[in-house]
Amino acid sequence: MTILTPVEAVTKLRNLATLAAFLAVLGVCRADAGQAPQQTRQQIDVAKLGPQVGQQVPDFNLRDQTGRMRNLQSVMGPRGAMLVFFRSADW
Repeated sequence: MTILTPVEAVTKLRNLATLAAFLAVLGVCRADAGQAPQQTRQQIDVAKLGPQVGQQVPDFNLRDQTGRMRNLQSVMGPRGAMLVFFRSADW
């Protein structure tokens, strides 16, 4: 048996307490790891979100990436047009 000074004893107890706390947290994390979160997602009806592929779109007035105003006629080519709407993260 080794006799410890008070400072050594306190240091060993702190180390043991830290280790015990770490193992307890690890045990809690592992217990939750196998369980999927209970989230239910609402079904989205994409037909209600806007124009569908092949459908005629109403005329519009919107700014393009350079700030120039565009409408349906200004983007139409001889074979039609393809409109892509991209929602950025800073809207």
